[in-house]
Amino acid sequence: MVDTTIVIDPVNGAAGDMITAALIDAGADKDLVMRAMASVVNRPTITEVMRAGIRSLHIETHAPHFTRCFDEIIQTVNSADAPSDAIEMAKNIFNRIYRAEEAVHGHSPHFHEVGADDAVADVIGACTALISIRPDAVVTLPIPLGDGSVPSSHGLIPVPGPATLHILMEAGLNIRFGPPGSGELCTPTGAAIIAEFTKENIRDIPGGMVSAIGNGAGTRNPVERPNILRIIIIKSEEEQIHDYVDLLETNVDDVSGEVLGNAIEALMNAGAKDTCVIPCTMKKGRTGNLVRVICSQDDSSHLAELLATELGTLGIRCIPHIHRFIAERSIHEIEVEIRGEHKKIPVKFGWSGKRCYSVKAEFEAAKEWAISLGLSPREVCRVIEEFAWRYVNTDKIN
Repeated sequence: MVDTTIVIDPVNGAAGDMITAALIDAGADKDLVMRAMASVVNRPTITEVMRAGIRSLHIETHAPHFTRCFDEIIQTVNSADAPSDAIEMAKNIFNRIYRAEEAVHGHSPHFHEVGADDAVADVIGACTALISIRPDAVVTLPIPLGDGSVPSSHGLIPVPGPATLHILMEAGLNIRFGPPGSGELCTPTGAAIIAEFTKENIRDIPGGMVSAIGNGAGTRNPVERPNILRIIIIKSEEEQIHDYVDLLETNVDDVSGEVLGNAIEALMNAGAKDTCVIPCTMKKGRTGNLVRVICSQDDSSHLAELLATELGTLGIRCIPHIHRFIAERSIHEIEVEIRGEHKKIPVKFGWSGKRCYSVKAEFEAAKEWAISLGLSPREVCRVIEEFAWRYVNTDKIN
């Protein structure tokens, strides 16, 4: 199975026209995008331009500067000649902008610059372009925000604009300030489009082959840097599910088994994916233990602190961003009969494509039943798994 990942690389910021143009340059359905945008404004034009020596596409909507209120914008979006998925996505984007404007200006926010027809066309165009590519994932590199101040309907406002900053905060996108003297690089529309598109963290960019590159040009053409946003499309072929984890480690030689056991329990309760204690020989021939914790990257910091607190260790090694293959798994309740008693027990099935290669009874449920039957949990698990194998490749499982 081939996965398609779009990487948004905002080389010099992000705006709606830059995103749309870059997606078209990377292979989006140009005719579909043009038709969708033309249903909102006059038919846009696309020209090939150079930005600091890099060939790029620049899109112009030719829209009059007429602003609309939120309800009018949604009405316009609903009437666009675009795929239904693109229309829903566009409405989500304007809802993001609405929430940001409301947070900045209070109730009944006004759509000024972002309510203009060209912004509506850019959003419709970008959503239609993305839908035409149908990526499996979209990730975004840190977004440069610029510096200084820019004029607005409220007077001079700082860069990044308050609404832009709120959108980026709400979406949890990575940013970077500057470069100095660059002005506004990320518009509220650009921020909201990227926020809606992006579903993965930057650290989750998969390996693979670059299948397409698209460059979308901004209007300005500074000589010191290319004013572009770049789209990189990656194709990766992966049979297994994968993710990325952090690995925490520490060596201890002065804690008891009871303390180690309590630490493992505390770490698992706090969100660790797995923990283990491995006997080892430390310096000067001392016996000790290597404590290892596998965790998500978001949990790494607080689990390292917990590990130090529980064990009193002065150093925690963190090996970040380890690629981990994960078997596809599913859990089903299987009806099992033992000694004439029928019971539904959850069983975990491991899959490689459509082939099941592992069944595992959920131990706590099996243990509870084993106690009531007066049998050993190991024996009950074996019987449950025998029943489970009979269900493989049946309609009850697949």
